[in-house]
Amino acid sequence: MPEQSNDYRVVVFGAGGVGKSSLVLRFVKGTFRESYIPTVEDTYRQVISCDKSICTLQITDTTGSHQFPAMQRLSISKGHAFILVYSITSRQSLEELKPIYEQICQIKGDVESIPIMLVGNKNDENQSREVDSSEGEAMAKKWKCAFMETSAKLNHNVKELFQELLNLEKRRTVSLQIDGKKSKQQKRKEKLKGKCVVM
Repeated sequence: MPEQSNDYRVVVFGAGGVGKSSLVLRFVKGTFRESYIPTVEDTYRQVISCDKSICTLQITDTTGSHQFPAMQRLSISKGHAFILVYSITSRQSLEELKPIYEQICQIKGDVESIPIMLVGNKNDENQSREVDSSEGEAMAKKWKCAFMETSAKLNHNVKELFQELLNLEKRRTVSLQIDGKKSKQQKRKEKLKGKCVVM
């Protein structure tokens, strides 16, 4: 298990051209570029809240090619959470996630306690859809991970994807909110804390 440092490391995997970089850039910088530039490996940082203190969300955007298996293994062993991206317009891109998921299981052991999100990107291209959302859901169920469809282009479900991924983390409390505002759920939880009822 990776040491608990002040970084919370999220690794984004997926075939070439599915929109991994687009999702990350949309989330971190709020931008979208139409042209496709293959990634070798990029890391982006964002400040988030972690166990009531501030830490760094480190997002590693990996290569879509299979030329760097050692880099892939290293990313998995250092990662705390994983986003597995396919394009809804490419069945092949969903198939290509299977060996990556298997490798995460192999390196991490019990994946049930690890936040993993299966993501069908490009859901703005419905007319070219090859993978139905129910198929994505079925795969996520089989892999015991969460599922979401996104569009980096339209900024649909992008922030939600990262927040949902952090919500899956059970070993510590991580949140995109760092302005001290607590969600209703957190407030309610704290209200209930420390109150005992004598029957």
